[in-house]
Amino acid sequence: MNKLFPKLYKKDIYDIDYKDLYSRGFRAILFDIDNTLTTHGSKADRSNINFFKSLRDIGFKTCLISNNKEKRVSPFAKMVSSPYIYKANKPSKKGYLKAINILNVTKEQTLFVGDQIFTDIWGANNAGIYSILVDPISPKEEIQIVLKRYLERIVLFFYKIKEEKRKKR
Repeated sequence: MNKLFPKLYKKDIYDIDYKDLYSRGFRAILFDIDNTLTTHGSKADRSNINFFKSLRDIGFKTCLISNNKEKRVSPFAKMVSSPYIYKANKPSKKGYLKAINILNVTKEQTLFVGDQIFTDIWGANNAGIYSILVDPISPKEEIQIVLKRYLERIVLFFYKIKEEKRKKR
């Protein structure tokens, strides 16, 4: 079950303290796109562009990792000026490790931000990368994802219990 637990759980990408993470030695951030950075299928907008610029200003390298096709991922990546991996086959760790190589960083310097436990978080944890779970931006999703969300609620229930126990120590 621990492979399904994120290292950190936040409301959205804007709720994460990136300066603190940088001060802790992280130098690269890998992102899922759909329902993490924007709604499913949407183009990058001004807030996405500014967000990625602010990460680069801190000193972070970024890479997008998506299970989607290149025609979806490439235009978004171009707009935010980030390298990308499409058809990453998450939760396979191959895409995560490929991103680390592209960015020329170590696992210990890398973190991943995504909205799905059974693909994003499990894959990052399996690859040995610090994982951050964010709430999905929109409830409108494909049926197979909607079904997984019910199982994710169970995992999050146990994650929150574990976190409460950890805080009490």
